[in-house]
Amino acid sequence: MELRHLRYFVAVARHLSFTAAAESLGISQPPLSQQIRALELEVGTDLFERTTRRVVLTRAGHDFLARAESILEKSGEAMDRARAIGNGTAGILNIGLTGSVLAGPLGGIVHAFGQRHADVDLRIHEMSPNRQIFALKSHQVDLIFLRSPPRETDFTLEPAWREGLSVVLPADHPLADRTEIPLGDLAHETFAILNPSESQFAREIWSRCLGAGFTPRISQQVNEATSLVSLVAAGLGIAIVPEFVGHLRHARVVCRPLAECGATADVHALHHPDGGPIVEKFLALTRARAEAIAASLRHAG
Repeated sequence: MELRHLRYFVAVARHLSFTAAAESLGISQPPLSQQIRALELEVGTDLFERTTRRVVLTRAGHDFLARAESILEKSGEAMDRARAIGNGTAGILNIGLTGSVLAGPLGGIVHAFGQRHADVDLRIHEMSPNRQIFALKSHQVDLIFLRSPPRETDFTLEPAWREGLSVVLPADHPLADRTEIPLGDLAHETFAILNPSESQFAREIWSRCLGAGFTPRISQQVNEATSLVSLVAAGLGIAIVPEFVGHLRHARVVCRPLAECGATADVHALHHPDGGPIVEKFLALTRARAEAIAASLRHAG
């Protein structure tokens, strides 16, 4: 049995006329009659009662009609869904990221993408940078966003947006009235930092401190940049954070730009080379909107 047999059957059942059904299908009447008879032989019972004056459904035909229409409807939905997934307007998009990345442009991009592509199920997975790499390799996620991505990778890597560095200080700190702070001026401070075993960004900041002539004195290590603001507010040191994390306001802290030290918190997107049309649509929106959103966040700050 083929789908065309069901379409032929439904056409005859709706018109209750082989001639009218054949016209609606764009075929001649004799082949249609032959196909319906072949279907009845395959089913094993008559689906129509035929006389010289009329065609009516049998009891089996009435039941078969409901099921045939359901099958045709579901097959149409399946084809529409496959077509939509193929052109990137439907499906599932799994994105891996750290929570701090959402403090920047990505939150607005996710919102805009959801409005444009309501049939795409967009799923956000918060995880450490190391876990993101593993999840992408094992196809648990389709796209990840990282600061300081690995230099050697089999993934496609592209810049997502530029992001500077900020120093988070207690509001009453002696450096709080500066417009920007050179890294060397932090030599005698106590730092709250990201866990270096989980964060290439943290390792880079550590290296920059050594290059500025001092070894950071560490009070606390955490896994999320957003937690660093709370640690500073609790009086547990200062912190160097990505620029947009500094927009997460806290009454007891201030955030000042870190004067040029050669380090940045630029965010990169990574995906498999054959990421598919949904990934490309999301990245296209990121390319189009990231810098504009970043500029608005800086202005709001």
